[in-house]
Amino acid sequence: MTLGDLHIGQDAIIRVVGGEGELRHHLLDMGLTPGTEVTLRKTAPMGDPIEVELRGYELTLRLADAQKIEIDSVHATDRAAPSEERHKVVAHPGVGELDKAASYHERKAGAPIAAGAPLTFALAGNQNCGKTTLFNQLTGSNQHVGNFPGVTVDRKDGVIRNHKEATVTDLPGIYSLSPYSNEEIVTRDFILSEHPSGIINIVDASNIERNLYLTMQLMELDTPMVLALNMMDEVRANGGTIMVNQLEEMLGIPVVPISAAKNEGIDELIEHAIHVARYRELPGRIDFCTAGSDPADPRGAVHRCIHSVAHLIEDHAAAAGLPLRFAATKLVEGDTLIEKALQLNPNETDILGHAIAEMETVTGLDREAALADMRFTFIEKLCSATVVKPGESLEHKRSVAIDQILTGKYTALPCFAGIMALVFWLTFGVVGSTLSDWMTLGIDWFTGVVDRALTAYQINPVVHSLVIDGIFAGVGSVLSFLPTIVILFFFLSILEDTGYMARVAFVMDKLLRRIGLSGRSFVPMLVGFGCSVPAIMATRTLSSERDRRMTILLTPFMSCSAKLPIYALFTAAFFPRVWRAPVMIFLYLFGILCGILYSLILKQTCFRGEPVPFVMELPNYRLPSPKSVGQLIWEKARDFIQRAFTIIFVATVVIWFLQTFDTRLNVAATPDSSLLALVGSLITPIFKPLGFGDWRISTALITGFTAKESVVSTLTVLLGGDTGALNMLFTPFTALVFLIFTLLYTPCVAAIAAVKRELGGGRAALGVVLMQCGIAWVVAFAVHCVGVLLGLA
Repeated sequence: MTLGDLHIGQDAIIRVVGGEGELRHHLLDMGLTPGTEVTLRKTAPMGDPIEVELRGYELTLRLADAQKIEIDSVHATDRAAPSEERHKVVAHPGVGELDKAASYHERKAGAPIAAGAPLTFALAGNQNCGKTTLFNQLTGSNQHVGNFPGVTVDRKDGVIRNHKEATVTDLPGIYSLSPYSNEEIVTRDFILSEHPSGIINIVDASNIERNLYLTMQLMELDTPMVLALNMMDEVRANGGTIMVNQLEEMLGIPVVPISAAKNEGIDELIEHAIHVARYRELPGRIDFCTAGSDPADPRGAVHRCIHSVAHLIEDHAAAAGLPLRFAATKLVEGDTLIEKALQLNPNETDILGHAIAEMETVTGLDREAALADMRFTFIEKLCSATVVKPGESLEHKRSVAIDQILTGKYTALPCFAGIMALVFWLTFGVVGSTLSDWMTLGIDWFTGVVDRALTAYQINPVVHSLVIDGIFAGVGSVLSFLPTIVILFFFLSILEDTGYMARVAFVMDKLLRRIGLSGRSFVPMLVGFGCSVPAIMATRTLSSERDRRMTILLTPFMSCSAKLPIYALFTAAFFPRVWRAPVMIFLYLFGILCGILYSLILKQTCFRGEPVPFVMELPNYRLPSPKSVGQLIWEKARDFIQRAFTIIFVATVVIWFLQTFDTRLNVAATPDSSLLALVGSLITPIFKPLGFGDWRISTALITGFTAKESVVSTLTVLLGGDTGALNMLFTPFTALVFLIFTLLYTPCVAAIAAVKRELGGGRAALGVVLMQCGIAWVVAFAVHCVGVLLGLA
């Protein structure tokens, strides 16, 4: 049988992990090794992917990949219920006490680093283990925290509080140091090339067995290191404990129990990290083999292979600047990047092949499976001696109950549709629009006060026009939509923090595969409804370059929050109040539909092939952190206000200047004789076939390249602050065509810069600009033609 043949509630033992390449290696790294017991917990509503439990956590993978894993000993689940026995907290040593431990006497240590000299730390850990939360506690920074894999998509630097000489870098979450995805490469390259003074390895204490796999590889890097056991509050609350003293002795590195979310143990963690880095205290052990003198001992075969390879490559590793043990194990695994860096000669390559073949013969496992089995065997021994597993956590019980509805066969898709409809309805139809109306009243009142004050002061009419008709009309018209944007980000933050986004990816994977993408692509695209820039950056969590590039091209079709002011302005001007929210929802759905059609074209042309495998851990649902939600809302509100008083402010002043003066820099007698009319008339013919051939409309669309909110500010300035005059430029139907064009055409400059950075060049970014503009024009033209045929235009 294969893993894909299991029924829900059945256990089995993995016999052979089939497949090849990076995916197989990743599955082994995640704990799917021969001899491991797995339980099928559930399947997605459409029957694919599936969720299995192993090593104390849940993992999703597709049926096609599960069918490559052979199993035996299939039976109804008999997993023992977790012990409900409660254990008291065990004390652990303070700073420097570990030097007294016998296991520490053999540690290598260099000359101490002088007090006050710069120290650098790498913060590394699995995805979703609380790394960004810990980074915020260490530095006092305010990075966004979410409850789905891939929140950190780039390295972030910060100074450790009360230690201005110490800098910590928050690296992307990874499961191993194998180059499976872009974030793993970022983390590995940083540690190997930047040579940090120390590593802070954060581990989810409630899922310690799977987390320690990365810890063992980090220890092989022979860098001062401290282990942070996060979420210890949850372990204690559910009746478990970890024998920290014994764990320190067996690993040979400091271990500090913490709760990053509650700021528990952070000061002690900082002290330990500074101590090991300053005194260059290296890990007490880097050898996790089971040494055996018997040549037939399978575990001893792995030991002998690694050590013989280490002797073979010792001079090459030194020349390449690679830690010897790390280079040896990676070479045995078949890591091509390390093999290339070592530059072995043909004779050495031949000897390497013989050593690996001998190991495979004795163990009965291939090179990758043998290394993974060696590591997990040590972890099992370690955990059995130091970890008292808790009873089932309240978080897990709650997650299972909620998932029966939110990922149920018949309820998952209706729930998702209902949740998103509720989000958009509250954002555009109830809360957001009401707050925006109040904001508009406040801005109008303040504008009136300033207008009367300037009139009473008898200020120069040109300056009066600049302040009221330019700055206040342009910037004020954009600021009035701030509440709507804040409300949208509030709901998106709730979805992230609870862990629902990961479930949506699980539910939507089979549907997205039909358009050539993985369910993992759904999270970046959903983030795109808030802002395209972080959405584009979030594609780094995709291990396939094909999927990553394709997702980047599709993300601009997800209407970002910067377009909300345009939608709100036009729906308020041309549609009854009861229809405003439905029209906005239609625009979002229309953008998604265009994205789907475009993805089908890409799938059959430039991006042939299969989407990235869906291998992902589903985190437990957690209640949203008020601090995290408030932090995200504040960040987005601040960014919006900064844009309003920088980019949009400048654009507003430029538009006012060009509209006010003619070619001789005299005040223009009429708007049509202004500099702006001259510039706008040059591009007007492009938009005339779409039904809006006025130069003012063309000008507004051009300014939208800087920031989409500039479309609103430009039109407001050009109409003298009277947005009610929009009916002079549009009919209700041409207004709808205009909205469709703004929905689809090129994102802002910041998004294009992100595309350039992620796709690696200006040519790719220019291609995205031309592609988006072309699609927007063609679709808007088609809609306009249909309207003409139906007599709507």
